[in-house]
Amino acid sequence: MTDKRELRSAMRAERKRLAGLDATAADRVSHHVMQLPPADTIALYCAIGSELGAEPIARVLGAEGRVLCLPVVIAMDAPMIFRRWSPGDPLDLDAAGVPAPFPLAETVVPDLILTPLLAFDTWGGRLGQGGGHYDRTFAALPDAIRIGLAYAGQQVGMLELEPHDIRLHGVLTEVGYTPARKV
Repeated sequence: MTDKRELRSAMRAERKRLAGLDATAADRVSHHVMQLPPADTIALYCAIGSELGAEPIARVLGAEGRVLCLPVVIAMDAPMIFRRWSPGDPLDLDAAGVPAPFPLAETVVPDLILTPLLAFDTWGGRLGQGGGHYDRTFAALPDAIRIGLAYAGQQVGMLELEPHDIRLHGVLTEVGYTPARKV
């Protein structure tokens, strides 16, 4: 078993390399939005560092009249909540220091959650940053469709998951949407 810290470090470097090679990936991902499972309320995220940006997807979905929201960390050991958001709305830092809608924004429950990641596999395995924010949130919202947003080059062989790790339903990349295979 590869140490998760080592794998995270290697995949951070790989994601940074991929981001440097492909400045148009986020725009190309937005061309594949129609492949996503149907959903009315969609959670995106504010990209940090080399994470694949969700802004082009937000513009497409917003133009379709979908309700958009962003995650908000209220407490470091609790599931995230989601607040309604539209591109261009002002943001403030949440408890984790990530840009998020202001507290006055309406709290909503997403039907579909787009999540950043460091690595993914064919079976819906996801390697995140290690804070557990998304896994706690996925556990609290079991009916939400969980979709990774990543560069195609972030795919790896089968990830070894721990009991608290929750699989994705699929992954959206610059080459399209791929549903997770059954384990």
